[in-house]
Amino acid sequence: MGVTILQPYLVPENKTGAQTIEALTKQLTALGAVQAGHFLVDCETYMSSIQQIGNPPKTVHVLHSSEHPASVFSILDTGTKQIPLVADGLFDLLMLKMTPHYTSKKQTKTESKGPRFELGDFLIKLGSVTMSQSFKGILVEVEYRPCILPVSCWELMREFLQGFLGNCVPNTIPSYFTNHNRINEIYQPLDTIQQYLEHFTNYRKQTTPAVGMRQ
Repeated sequence: MGVTILQPYLVPENKTGAQTIEALTKQLTALGAVQAGHFLVDCETYMSSIQQIGNPPKTVHVLHSSEHPASVFSILDTGTKQIPLVADGLFDLLMLKMTPHYTSKKQTKTESKGPRFELGDFLIKLGSVTMSQSFKGILVEVEYRPCILPVSCWELMREFLQGFLGNCVPNTIPSYFTNHNRINEIYQPLDTIQQYLEHFTNYRKQTTPAVGMRQ
């Protein structure tokens, strides 16, 4: 596994999400990319049913990725810090047994899914993001597979992303890497999951889709 960056892509006005995915697919194909199946990342959030006086409620985010089918990723948010955990499929059963203590917020279940492409050393995924089957936007995932240190390949990835997606890609490295002190650390699958959680959280905060964001 290499280094991965997630980039939101605004759906152009008078275009649908499906039309935008199709247009991006044509761009990738013109560059020589080959489709290699599909992908899915989903996130379900659980809230603590019991709240201690003076303490914020605890939240557990449970995520799955088709790239890691044998793993379940969870992130416990205590209100002051986040505690990540990687487990096997039995963790889903554990959360079911925890129902008296944690309640699923099914109305906020979020997923990103769509086609995945291979282009040289790059793996690109075009994700259509939905929350409770309501379209929220498009999230593009790009992985540069030969590298494991974000600081070593950010410039190359930035050039690729800007050449593909245009000026929506900033010149500065995504805040996730600086906020979590991950810029000089070996990249892990959990880094991708935490990036997805950050973007899913932003999409959940949208009370109305941005201009042009229709499915």
